[in-house]
Amino acid sequence: MLSQESKRELVRIAREAIAGALGLRPVVDTGTSDASLSAPRGAFVTLRIDSNLRGCIGYIESVLPLAEVVSEVALKAAFEDPRFPPLTRSEFDKISIEVSILSPLERVRDTEEIQVGVHGLLMELGSRRGLLLPQVATEYHWDRMTFLNSTARKAGLPENAWRNPDARIYKFSAEIVEEADLT
Repeated sequence: MLSQESKRELVRIAREAIAGALGLRPVVDTGTSDASLSAPRGAFVTLRIDSNLRGCIGYIESVLPLAEVVSEVALKAAFEDPRFPPLTRSEFDKISIEVSILSPLERVRDTEEIQVGVHGLLMELGSRRGLLLPQVATEYHWDRMTFLNSTARKAGLPENAWRNPDARIYKFSAEIVEEADLT
């Protein structure tokens, strides 16, 4: 669990990275003396405008320090999410930032292990791979089966692909840091 100060620092790093890329402020250094932000971790940054998704990209695992990962994926969420055009200067003040810090992946041997609202899922089958964060299932009020089916669809697979014996399903948890909760 991160301290409130560390959470604020992560959101600041994400916002400043985007502001710097837009030319609104100087680009920030992601170096930090906070040991919890220097450890390698996977993370996702989600951007929203008026509660609507505006971008979400992340790394499941990383060898980079968490602060650096957050800076990098914040830029990708803002400018490289293929579902959206690049973020504009006029949108910058409207975005809310959410950072999800991921735990290590654990292989799911029995789907009964999956706790909706606690676990995120990663599904792999062949060359296809799809991931949904824990908060997605909660946001849409999904049950376990809907979560599994939706993760398969996210991977570009048929809904019931998770039943394939060659499918690999992993669970993880995430510490969610919402910008609005820090003010």
